[in-house]
Amino acid sequence: MKIKTTLAICLSAAFAFKAGAQTKAEYKARIDTLYSGVQQHLYDAAAGLYYEDTKPESKKRHSYLWPLCALVQGADEMDKLEPKKNRIDSVLAAIQKYYRPTAPAPGYQAMVVHDEKDSRFYDDNQWIGIAGLDAYNRTHNKKYLELGKLIHRFQLTAYDDKAGGGLYWKEDERTTKNTCSNGPAVLIALQLYKITKEKKYLDTALLIYNWTNKNLQAPSGVFYDNIKIPSLNVDKATYTYNSGTMLQANVLLYTITKDKKYLTEAKRIADASKAHFYCNGRLPGNYWFNAVLIRGYVELYQVEKDKSRLQFIIDDANAIWKTEREGNLIGKKKEKALIDQGAMIEIYGRLASLK
Repeated sequence: MKIKTTLAICLSAAFAFKAGAQTKAEYKARIDTLYSGVQQHLYDAAAGLYYEDTKPESKKRHSYLWPLCALVQGADEMDKLEPKKNRIDSVLAAIQKYYRPTAPAPGYQAMVVHDEKDSRFYDDNQWIGIAGLDAYNRTHNKKYLELGKLIHRFQLTAYDDKAGGGLYWKEDERTTKNTCSNGPAVLIALQLYKITKEKKYLDTALLIYNWTNKNLQAPSGVFYDNIKIPSLNVDKATYTYNSGTMLQANVLLYTITKDKKYLTEAKRIADASKAHFYCNGRLPGNYWFNAVLIRGYVELYQVEKDKSRLQFIIDDANAIWKTEREGNLIGKKKEKALIDQGAMIEIYGRLASLK
């Protein structure tokens, strides 16, 4: 009986491993399909730049920066699966064309610099910094660390004491302080602390983390969109990515400090986010917002090792592939958007990399 039981366990484990490998291969095939679609329909090889979407009129100008924030993170996930292809650098080369080294600190503007001068959004810059620091943790190439430090210096120029602290969303319109510019700021500072062990980064992370919790967290655990300056009215709209950054921040704080209050809070945000956002078997329609939410759940999975918590994410990602794909591009609308391709490449990449 003991031999039969042992054999059954071994066979079960072998089957599970095989099934996992097949799932990874399936996700990898999806990623390859979408990336080929990006290169075919949304990439201007002559300029080394991308288009916002597949509308014919969109070919008259290159994409604004935000969709590239999705693609650069997707490229890093591709490079986890195939490091030798180094796709992140080709996306970063395009992003560099948005770089404007003007006072008070260098950063990236919303449109290609040689086309026009445009606003600099703090969150756009932060998503690039997060991807850069992820790439550093994967490769230990110092150029990615320097990118993260550059973005950190830029994001600090968004801070002042109005509303008690916090970072603005947009450099030239200081009218709101948003979760989408404060949650990512915490993540960048925490990653820099983990890499450098310089206390200033942890102090900054905790300062912004505490302000965001105090001013922008709903009682349920999810996060509101922004607080307006100077009225201090809170915009109570809720988006998946805002809860995602703060979920991930709590897990990172737990891994750094070993204080269980952060893990408890991470689980609370995770439970609240699923209850709030997952309706009728689907997440809301913005793939990229959901990709940022998923980062938080994957970070929590690395600590908990409870894959059941991810099942609704897996189900949603599979439903998107089955019902919202046309050829080698994905999206609900007829015209397909660069940001959606980058987001789904990231999501399938993260699912493929799960251990």
